[in-house]
Formats: sequence, C-alpha cells, structure tokens
Amino acid sequence: MRVLIIEDEEKTADYLHRGLTEQGYTVDVARDGIEGLHLAMESDYAVIVLDVMLPGLDGFGVLRALRARKQTPVIMLTARERVEDRVRGLREGADDYLGKPFSFLELVARLQALTRRSGGGHEPVQVTVDDLWIDLISRKATRAGTRLDLTAKEFSLLSVLARRQGQILSKTSIAEMVWDINFDSDANVVEVAIKRLRAKLDGPFEHKLLHTIRGMGYVLERRSV
Repeated sequence: MRVLIIEDEEKTADYLHRGLTEQGYTVDVARDGIEGLHLAMESDYAVIVLDVMLPGLDGFGVLRALRARKQTPVIMLTARERVEDRVRGLREGADDYLGKPFSFLELVARLQALTRRSGGGHEPVQVTVDDLWIDLISRKATRAGTRLDLTAKEFSLLSVLARRQGQILSKTSIAEMVWDINFDSDANVVEVAIKRLRAKLDGPFEHKLLHTIRGMGYVLERRSV
C-alpha cells in the first residue's frame, strides 16, 4: 500500500517514513508543497499525509489543487490547534485531521480506516498465494492455516513480494521498497532477510513459494512440480 507524506519537518518526516515502512507501507516523502503536489498528481497513492505549514505552497493550497483532479484520501497533519484550521481543512476536502504531537498508532489506525473506506487505493487488503494468506491491515500471515511468526521487517518483505507475486524483483528494488531508497544495494542485508523469511515461509512445508532467480532477484509464486 503506497502512502505519500508531505512534511517539511525533517525529524517528523523521517519518523513517519521509518515507522510506516516497518508497518508494510511503501512510502514517498516530499519536503515542500510544490514537490508534494507534483507527486500526488503524477502517482496513485492509497492515502496522503499532508502537513499544513509547508514552504512553496501550504497544505491548503496543495489540497485545493489536488481536489480539482483527484479524490485521494488525505489526512491533514499540523501543529495548529485552532478549530478554524481544522474546519477549513475539512471544507477544502480533507478526509481526516490529526494535530501534532500525535500518536503514531493513532495515525496508523486512521490510515487503515481511510483505506478501508476508499477501497484500499486500488490495492488489496488481503493477498493469497497458493496456501499462503496475508492480511495487510492486521499484518497477519498464515500458511496452510498455520500462523507465521514474522518480525515487522519480515512481514514488510513478504507483503512486497506477495503484492507482486509472479514478478521477479531485484535486490535493489526490494531494498528501495522495504528499507530506504538510499539503501546500499551492495550490502547483504537483502540476502540475509530473504534467508530468514524463507526459513519461516518455506522451511516447514514441502511445497516452496519463495524462489531465487540467479542473477535477477527473487519471486514469490506457486510452481508446479
């Protein structure tokens, strides 16, 4: 599930990027209103987290321009406490409003509620691959009815592979989607993570789903024997 964060405060943006990525979201970050509006117009997102106080173009301006063309769900995020600002944001077309400081768990819950109401931003809430079942909202995965005990990062890796089942993903692509876009793709962290995930996903089962394509990457799919 892809989320856009439009936030100029570096610590907040980095905190949200890291936290949401660990929750299994694919996250893009814009540091000003102009860049944020460009990304929002050019790409499809499940939800946009939009700060009000932005350089270049403030959050209200971004929201007005966005609503002229798209109805992507928007949560406005701001330090302002005035009722007038909250009312204005909702009148301009915001779907929800969260004031700073905020609870990260509350933000995630609001994101989940918005994606359920909007149909998930064109992405599935649940994914199945053969006897593997993944719930992207509750962050649970089972295989043949058996719960898989995954870490947050392992679940993020599995969800990326599952949403693109049958598609070969390179190590670099996986690193960008699961870790960070500036991730050093020469490091072996992807191979280590794949090895750990494979032990839990395929180790106890005769039929294997996670495959290595030599020189290309990895793919999650059911293969006939």
